[in-house]
Order: sequence, then structure tokens, then C-alpha cells
Amino acid sequence: MKKNNIFTVPFRRKREGRTHYRKRLKLLLSNKFRFVIRKSSKNFKLSIIEYAPKGDKVLFTIDSNKLSKLGWKGDNGNLPSAYLTGVLAGKKALEIGVNEAILDIGFNNSTKGSRLYAALAGAIDAGLIIPFNQGMLPSKDRISGRHIAKYAHSLISNKSKYEKQFSNYLKRGFAPEDIVQHFNEVMAEINGKTENREKA
Repeated sequence: MKKNNIFTVPFRRKREGRTHYRKRLKLLLSNKFRFVIRKSSKNFKLSIIEYAPKGDKVLFTIDSNKLSKLGWKGDNGNLPSAYLTGVLAGKKALEIGVNEAILDIGFNNSTKGSRLYAALAGAIDAGLIIPFNQGMLPSKDRISGRHIAKYAHSLISNKSKYEKQFSNYLKRGFAPEDIVQHFNEVMAEINGKTENREKA
């Protein structure tokens, strides 16, 4: 008996692993802006995207590399930087009149307490309304980098391992055990800039 040889070629973006069409349809049915999080090991990109029949409209994108302009000396791909970038994105969304959105993490795995949810926490704390599960967000200690500081303290006695593990921090003249204080300083800088724009 002859077998059916008909083969349906998936859409190009699905073949390339760039679009999950079933998930995308569910997001679009919400009729809300999408708060899109994309990450690499060293960077985050957060966007507010509006659906349009002829192609999605990106209202803005904020890259975690922008944190260096605010004095950030830590890594741009860790949990504290994800939160800070989320705060920037949340504040930017409110500035352009976007008050509510729905989370879009694409093909990334949904893992409790991950960097993705740190970015989400930042946007929510900035005032952007996004439906979420409270249990998925990382703790305040992890958001501020306390776990990094604790690990750095544990390695200080082992100089070679300490310098190898935190070489990027040390190149920038930054002691990783001081990251919590540094996080708070950059957070204050972000809030200060927002207040100045509101007064202008």
C-alpha cells in the first residue's frame, strides 16, 4: 500500500526556531502590548511590541549594555542587571503611555527565580502592569546580588580562584563583594533620572 508522501514545510521562522506560533497566537488573543524578553549569556534585550497586521511594531528596545551609562560595573547578563534593565524598560513603557502588557519570553524556558523573572520583577516594580505568578519571581536578596557578594566573600582566601571567577569585575576596578551597595547606587541613579524628567 502506497504511503502518503505529502510533507508540509513549516513556516521559515518556525524552522529557524524564532517563532512559536501557538504561543504567539495565545499572546495576540490578549489584545495587549507584549513585554518581550530575549537574553544571551551576557546580555538582555527588553522590548514593548504592538501587534500590527502587516508586521509587529517595536515601540522601543532597551539593552542591558545601557546600564554602563548609569555607572553599572557588574556583568550585563546576571540577575541584578536583568532587574535593573527591567526597571528601565518599565519606566520607558510608562513614559510612552503603555501601562499594561503581557509577558513574552519566546522559546526561553520558564524557570522559577531565573533572570527572565528578575527582568519581569523590575518592570513590575517600575509600575508596569503585567499578569504574573508571584512565586516565579526571585527573592529581593538575589535581585540585589547578595548571592554574588556571598560567593565572592567565600573565595577571597583563595586568590587565584577569586581572580579567575571575577576577572571581568576586577578589570573594571570593581570588587564583587560590594555588589549589593553598587546595585542600590545604580538603582538610585535610575530613580533620580526619572524624577528629573518628571520635573522638567
